[in-house]
Amino acid sequence: MDTSEIILRLGIATAAGLLLGLDRELRGISAGIRTHALVAMSSALITVSALILYDDLRASGQPDLDPLRVVQGLAQAIGFVAAGAIFVSKSAVHNLTSAANIWLAAAIGIASGAGQMRLVAVGVGLGVIIVTLVRIVSKLIPGSDKEED
Repeated sequence: MDTSEIILRLGIATAAGLLLGLDRELRGISAGIRTHALVAMSSALITVSALILYDDLRASGQPDLDPLRVVQGLAQAIGFVAAGAIFVSKSAVHNLTSAANIWLAAAIGIASGAGQMRLVAVGVGLGVIIVTLVRIVSKLIPGSDKEED
């Protein structure tokens, strides 16, 4: 993988994270654009690193390599980060949507790091629709005055 490909993959992941965090940022929620951009970019960085390491070790004759273990570990780690953002206060759950959005930013970063740009585009598009358009439409439904974070 050459440097321009690495820059492209990390750049797309960062841009996707910025876009996914925009709704959170505009609403004043602490997990905003910087958090989402960092999660997506770092996920892409770890994925790219795993792929490069896989190629390097395979070329040196190392058998039984599995770069998907890195993705598995990353998914578990971001699960802990997202879970740490969720809290309950007075019988209400807070930051659940933010945690899910952070999870999505990590998944987008993994896909970007793996060079799966169509998957990134679809994931970001659907994610933006969910966190913005669905929230706006749900406020129009009678009786849905629940504030979502």
